[in-house]
Amino acid sequence: MFVDSHCHLDFEDFDGERDQVIARGRQAGISTFLTIGTRLTHFDQVLSVAEQFEDVFCSVGVHPHEAQAQGQSGPEKLIALAAHSKVVGIGETGLDYFYDKSPRDAQITNFRSHITAARETGLPLIVHSRDADDEMIQILTDEMSNGRFSGVMHCFSSGRELAEKAVELGLYISLSGIVTFKSAADLRDIVRDLPRDRLLIETDAPYLAPVPHRGKRNEPAFVAQTGAVLADILSLDIAEVGAITTRNFHALFTKVPASAPT
Repeated sequence: MFVDSHCHLDFEDFDGERDQVIARGRQAGISTFLTIGTRLTHFDQVLSVAEQFEDVFCSVGVHPHEAQAQGQSGPEKLIALAAHSKVVGIGETGLDYFYDKSPRDAQITNFRSHITAARETGLPLIVHSRDADDEMIQILTDEMSNGRFSGVMHCFSSGRELAEKAVELGLYISLSGIVTFKSAADLRDIVRDLPRDRLLIETDAPYLAPVPHRGKRNEPAFVAQTGAVLADILSLDIAEVGAITTRNFHALFTKVPASAPT
């Protein structure tokens, strides 16, 4: 019924339980899991998880928090690592001006290098954006004028202007457990107005567990709760939401087999 389009199955939160976590996800109706790269020094672990399970795929990238220590000044390493059959996306990358764990100029350089890698490989860009709406709009617009690329605004919780500009530029919007939070009424209003053929769903596990699991370790099986809230927002049944978001995932992540084996 669902794809978990963004989770972190390599994280130590799942050590000793990874098989069971993935099994519970399958039982909850997840056909495909996308586990996300955040540091090149940990890429081997990310890839190892993807190689162990036929229905798990991965991305390669450097999170904006890691831009100072591991940020890429060019696309070459990303392109080389993306050649593996299990690597289906570039990122996560982007801008995080909320925590500012890396200097902003380093985040921007790293982000633009990932965009170049996405453009040259044809793989979708996985974008992290927090408290950086104006600069994100500027960079995405500027880079798109230099050559088209595909991508997704992951774990979207930003403002309406960024959502609408991302869709205008051809990007997708992925929704996490945040959309289930009581405090997220504005986000639900934005989602209600977005084109349905641009919506994805994710957990960002082990973070951001949806209601009623909020405050607990998140895991892919919980994507169903987010799907139920999205169904309510869009006045659809949950099976329709599953079909729409799964179809959208495969339209974007074309390197993933249309019917990934389980």
